[in-house]
Amino acid sequence: MSRRRSMEVIEQAEYVTIGELARLTDVRYSTLKFYTEEGMLEFEQGGENLTRRYKRPESVARVRRIKELRGQGLTIPEVKAAL
Repeated sequence: MSRRRSMEVIEQAEYVTIGELARLTDVRYSTLKFYTEEGMLEFEQGGENLTRRYKRPESVARVRRIKELRGQGLTIPEVKAAL
């Protein structure tokens, strides 16, 4: 049985996983992982299994801003500076 939460539940959650953030923003998991490793997305270590948890509203807004800046042709270093 799948442990995957429904979009309805995800859209109301305070925290989401990176996979759920990918579903919410239509950005690839690997891209979000890169943004996290580059310090462009903040996360909290959650619980005993050390899962990365992202604050849903802030993270969705941040990813949208990154997408907007990348869409304007900015490089990753330029996006990081703009954030």
